[in-house]
Amino acid sequence: MPTKRHVSLWFPRLAAERLLRLDRALPAGPFVVVADRNGAQVITALNDEASAAGLIPGQPLRDARAMCAELTARPANPVAEAGFLTTLRRWAGKFSPWVAEEAPDGLILDITGCAHLFGGEETLAEEIERECARLGLSVRLGLADTLGAAWALARFAHRGADGGLSGDAIDQEARATRSRAVKRRHWTRGGQPPAVHLAATPPRIAASGATRQAIAPLPVAALRLDPDAVAGLNRVGLRRIEDLLGMPRAGLARRFGRNTVRRLDQALGVEPEPVSPARPPQSFAVKMRLPDPIGLEEDLMGVIDRLLPELQTRLERAGRGARRLRVEFSRTDRTMQWLDLGLARPSADPHRMRPLIALKLSDIEADFGIDQIRMIASVHEPLHAEQHAGHAEAGARVTSRGDGAALDDLMGRIGARLGLESLTRLYPADSHIPEKGGMVVAAAFAPASTEWRAPAAERPLRLWPPEPVMIPDLPRLPESFRWRGRDHGIRAAHGPERIAPEWWLDDPDWRTGLRDYWVVVTDRGERLWLYFAHGAARSPGWFCHGAFA
Repeated sequence: MPTKRHVSLWFPRLAAERLLRLDRALPAGPFVVVADRNGAQVITALNDEASAAGLIPGQPLRDARAMCAELTARPANPVAEAGFLTTLRRWAGKFSPWVAEEAPDGLILDITGCAHLFGGEETLAEEIERECARLGLSVRLGLADTLGAAWALARFAHRGADGGLSGDAIDQEARATRSRAVKRRHWTRGGQPPAVHLAATPPRIAASGATRQAIAPLPVAALRLDPDAVAGLNRVGLRRIEDLLGMPRAGLARRFGRNTVRRLDQALGVEPEPVSPARPPQSFAVKMRLPDPIGLEEDLMGVIDRLLPELQTRLERAGRGARRLRVEFSRTDRTMQWLDLGLARPSADPHRMRPLIALKLSDIEADFGIDQIRMIASVHEPLHAEQHAGHAEAGARVTSRGDGAALDDLMGRIGARLGLESLTRLYPADSHIPEKGGMVVAAAFAPASTEWRAPAAERPLRLWPPEPVMIPDLPRLPESFRWRGRDHGIRAAHGPERIAPEWWLDDPDWRTGLRDYWVVVTDRGERLWLYFAHGAARSPGWFCHGAFA
């Protein structure tokens, strides 16, 4: 069995280079991406020019502008950066079928048995770097037997054997040894200076079976430890991985945590750490190539009638239903037309898709003929099995193809002409405020619900924005009032019903405070819904809010 080989790709400037690729109008020069951290704008990514100006990640933006006046900054977008990393994961699939994302700026590839296809591991590494340079991306690469070792080489091998740190720096020494630093300077008074040994930079590619030697000179931060564990190890003089290799594991775990030992074992291959690639998205598509071009609608529908059952089989096998359908018609002149259709409910039933396709098929122009038709379920959702209560209900559902199938088919036909987003319906909302008892939602994308909560009292058939009523500002209902320019006499009244505002929300319409609602029957035969606002942030008064049937 061949030894496992892993590649770690680190994109240190991913966020900045994504924006530079996206917006070519950005001015040339130092560029950084910033994010909010503890109330301050902090640099999270930067380009080469910003690094040359002395800026570093984690630096406050105000300090960076003081150092570099021509600096250009843009806010971070973690969602877009994650999507860009997913795109890079799909791109890396050309080098290995086992690729996993390592948020926020890395990829892991299991290239076991793949390197010989590119001429060897060194050639593969050069090909990856060449591709990244063509894409305008900076990349650091590490290759080793284990995932942890590859990660360490990608991020720390280029810094040298000390990982960019000098072991003789005074700020890295334990507090007890700093007072003795003067005794080591005997050579300044005529003695021989100490010999300086410059260690070679660790290679980015560790030979098979040489993982221990490759990562030994790297700093302990290369083990993917949290900053507190790294600081604790440095305080006792354990700065490199080789300092941990000969130490008792029990004492190391007891003092610095079990995660320290686990990360060390993973890097050395003692504890397995397999690559878990992302599952490819489910795709449901069928196509048919035709020996001779066709153009008549009857012929096109004949091909569609043969494709729909095959698409149904694939969807039902996966327990999915098409929500959006795309039908592509490829013509002999190498051009293509397509139809985009939406279903009100996810379905795999050809009898629900066919009428929608037939409704828009006249929009297709065959020209010199169509030689290929492809059908894709571009958006699909899971279908849940339903249990029937009895034979009568089962028969009814078979006849109507499910509860509400007729209404769904009607919405699909109307949506094919107007768009499903144009169809709206009222949906119950959880609020005691009269005008918030229902909300308008897209009919095709909201679940059917009849769970309307019965109000505590009768509600009007029509509601409108409150209109002022000419009555003295007193909570007592008079015998007549003036509304919409007409005088109304009160024949009967029922109330009051007190409704309080939602105190946790600042609704401008309810700043008048508590409301006392009355059902009023006028001498004109109208049943109106009046209320008296007691006045909170605004003055009190009478208003008309709706009318009953």
